[in-house]
Amino acid sequence: MKRILFLAGLFLIVSCAPTSKTGPGEDSLLLTRKYVGNFVEYRQHIPEKLGQPYLIWIKTTMDSTYGKISAFSERCDFKPGDRLYIKRNLVSPGPISTYWEYQIESDDNSIVYRLSDFQHDRKNLIGSWF
Repeated sequence: MKRILFLAGLFLIVSCAPTSKTGPGEDSLLLTRKYVGNFVEYRQHIPEKLGQPYLIWIKTTMDSTYGKISAFSERCDFKPGDRLYIKRNLVSPGPISTYWEYQIESDDNSIVYRLSDFQHDRKNLIGSWF
C-alpha cells in the first residue's frame, strides 16, 4: 500500500513540475516586414571610383524615426505618396551559413531595392530596426 501511495505521489509531483522550452524563439513572432512611411523624395550618390555601387537615399514621412534610407540603385522609381516597407529575408547560401538580406519595397511589391547594411544618415546598422 505504501508503495502505491509513493508512486502516486511521485507521479503527481512529476506531472506538476514546470517544463523548459526546447528553443529560445519557439513562441516568438518573427517580424519580416515593417512599414517605414510614405515616399517623399530621393537623392542619388554617384560613386567616386569605378566599381563602387550607386546609392540612393530615400526620404519618407517617417524621416524623424528612420532618417534617410540607403539603398543600392542608380535611380528610384517610387512615386510620392507610395507606402514603403522594409522587408528582411533569411538567405542560406550553404548548409552552415545564413544571414539576413534587407530590401525596401512598395506596397504592392512592384518596385524593390536592396538596402545597404550600414545606414549612412543615422550611422547605424539596418538590422537594428527589427
